[in-house]
Amino acid sequence: MKFLKGVAVATTLTLSLGIFSTPANAICMGMACMYNRMTPLQAIMATEYSVEEVIKLIDVNADKADIITAIKTTLKATKEINANDKVDRNRMRANSSMKAARKAVKGDDLVTAKEYLLVAKERYAGLENMLVLTQDDRTSQQTHFLNRILGTVDEGAGKRTSNKK
Repeated sequence: MKFLKGVAVATTLTLSLGIFSTPANAICMGMACMYNRMTPLQAIMATEYSVEEVIKLIDVNADKADIITAIKTTLKATKEINANDKVDRNRMRANSSMKAARKAVKGDDLVTAKEYLLVAKERYAGLENMLVLTQDDRTSQQTHFLNRILGTVDEGAGKRTSNKK
């Protein structure tokens, strides 16, 4: 009877954990559940398109509330751009231009807002170039990683091989 009772408790526990944790893991793997509906490149392209839409709203003299809502939507969409730290820092710089545009729209200065939006669009477009590592970067990172795994010392690990300055 003790054995049967233990099996019943173990089965109940296993089923209850499986029922509740499987949907949670399928939908959300850590913090990645909040974002990551697209690749960083797709997110950059979608953000650029969204900025263009905001510029079009300004060009047709749309309602101020509509423009501010479009800017907020664009800022939310930029959270999908999460490739690495360098891209994230520059994404935040582009976001600062978007926020400045939003502030200008609130102050009824659509000309300044459009200028800030054009700057933001250029900055978002510049993020595409930051996604690709150069071959030197990849080699230096891989060499260093392999040396740590193998426990060897390589004086050239982590150094770039090209003559770029």
